[in-house]
Amino acid sequence: MGFIWSLIVGGVLGAIAGMILGKDVPGGIIGNIIVGFIGSWIGSSLLGNWGPIIGGFAILPALIGAVILIFIFSLIVGRRKG
Repeated sequence: MGFIWSLIVGGVLGAIAGMILGKDVPGGIIGNIIVGFIGSWIGSSLLGNWGPIIGGFAILPALIGAVILIFIFSLIVGRRKG
């Protein structure tokens, strides 16, 4: 059950990060989950684990990490298209 909860929280974090930046995460819900997981790792590495922890994710650092990841990804994809 913990794994399923982590998938749900990762997906929600990825979706919220995409809404904050106004960018769509490629891959739909799977992309949101991946961005949530990787963003959590980035945020925890840069900021540590502080704030509320839900589903194994420190929510605030994970959300900041997901926003950073989507921003960097959009810069890379934007340069490739243009």
